[in-house]
Amino acid sequence: MTGEEVEEYAKNLAHMARDLLAQDSVQKTLDRIVEHAVSLVDGCEAAGIMAVQENRVQTLATTSDVVRASDRMQEEVGEGPCFDAARVPHEVYRIADMTETVTRWPRYAAEARQLGIGSMMGFLLYTEDDNLGALDIYSSRPNAFTLASENIGWMLASHAAVAFSSARTHAQLHAAMESRHNIGEAIGIVMERYKLDEDQAFAVLRKSSQDKNVKLREIVRTITETGEIPGAR
Repeated sequence: MTGEEVEEYAKNLAHMARDLLAQDSVQKTLDRIVEHAVSLVDGCEAAGIMAVQENRVQTLATTSDVVRASDRMQEEVGEGPCFDAARVPHEVYRIADMTETVTRWPRYAAEARQLGIGSMMGFLLYTEDDNLGALDIYSSRPNAFTLASENIGWMLASHAAVAFSSARTHAQLHAAMESRHNIGEAIGIVMERYKLDEDQAFAVLRKSSQDKNVKLREIVRTITETGEIPGAR
């Protein structure tokens, strides 16, 4: 890679980083990550982000139905480069040529060929606090990815992991603040209606949650929407 190419990639990655941090939701951040992967990684025709929990695969974002089908197939056969990348702290897993014998993931490779996948790479989205999933990069052509493609994919995944983690933390904080506000509103309603102090009103909410085996947030939602405590007479 020439000096000019390195400089151009550095500018593109900086632009991507600013773009990802400008998104106002986790899903929009994920959608932009896969779009940037297609535009930045040489040879990339489609990209996706998958998460794996207890061998169950969830497609979080994708640019192609082929990616979604690939994720589903990796779950069904329990193997694949992206399936491993989402669970194991390794920088990149790849199949350079899907038309050749693939000894590491033979069941997946046989199915991937039927999907028209020629080569692919999987990168762990990792921060010090979390394994967030895998960034998956696909081409219909065998040997589509060079060492430069791999290096750019790794750098993109590193930026993407930080942006993903930041977006998720922001969303969790927003949800926590909203929940806190709603709980306060529900407590105020119960205090006024039943002439209770704050601790007593919260105890009523908690008891209602326990008695009905319903999460506290659902009890709170019902009270703030209707002014009624579920099951109260």
